[in-house]
Amino acid sequence: MADEFDLEALVHLEQTFYDAGYTDGFAHGRIHGLIEGRALGREKGFEIWEEIGFYEGFATTWQAIYAKHGRDDQRAVHHIRHLLDLVSQFPRINPSPDAVASGAMEEIDISKLQRQIRSRYKALCASLGVKPTLRAVDADSTEDGGVQNVDRQKQVWKLEEDARRPTMQGLSF
Repeated sequence: MADEFDLEALVHLEQTFYDAGYTDGFAHGRIHGLIEGRALGREKGFEIWEEIGFYEGFATTWQAIYAKHGRDDQRAVHHIRHLLDLVSQFPRINPSPDAVASGAMEEIDISKLQRQIRSRYKALCASLGVKPTLRAVDADSTEDGGVQNVDRQKQVWKLEEDARRPTMQGLSF
């Protein structure tokens, strides 16, 4: 009977249960982390491509306008070509880590390329005399068929009537 009782296991009882719970929780967290990571990646990828697609459509539209009307503004045409070239460099597939590690595909700095595309878009808008729209449109703030209401601002806190009254000399405490 003395051989069956292990005093050392009794001393480390709490640590044993902690380790078992930690390994189970780690495995469970890894599974859910992959699921949530894929969902977040899909969402962010859609947002990025929505923006890049807007720039591509904008440049293609102005390229067609210049071709149809026979305008010859070299600066704008140069910006259009350069913007479309940058958009064509943007990756359209998600490379596997093995392909990047083996050197089959070179790693692209997406944030740098995105900054270059935005800068070229701003330059194109300046040469066309068009106001650039660089803000992301929130789905909740669009009404009337997708037109954003610029005058209405979202309030963080609800203001009572006392706070809305104009104060003397523009001061409020």
